[in-house]
Amino acid sequence: VQLVESGGGLVQPGGSLRLSCAVSGFTLNVHDMKWVRQAPGKGLEWVSCIKAFGGDKYFSDSVKGRFTISGDNAKNTLYLQMNSLKSDDTAVYYCAAGIPFSPTAWTWRGQGTQVTVTS
Repeated sequence: VQLVESGGGLVQPGGSLRLSCAVSGFTLNVHDMKWVRQAPGKGLEWVSCIKAFGGDKYFSDSVKGRFTISGDNAKNTLYLQMNSLKSDDTAVYYCAAGIPFSPTAWTWRGQGTQVTVTS
């Protein structure tokens, strides 16, 4: 099993990024999938999840209205579209499978991609 995040980088406040998580070794849509993040010096924070089989999507209050989560089953890839980025969004972002609402527990997790929001 592998989860490989990409799409992070440096962006100005108000900008946008789209994170991708390419998965292999399992089928994306049969698992609950999520994004969690870790800001510098802080613990893991749950960001968003999408339930299995094209189910409901959930977002933390801190990103609601700015981030969207989606999956492409043909590409076996999970996405996080991040708009109106703020400096508080600076973190390493991880995609993970399983235990959809926990920031610290998962079945599988990727290595993360760095997002830095700065002017």
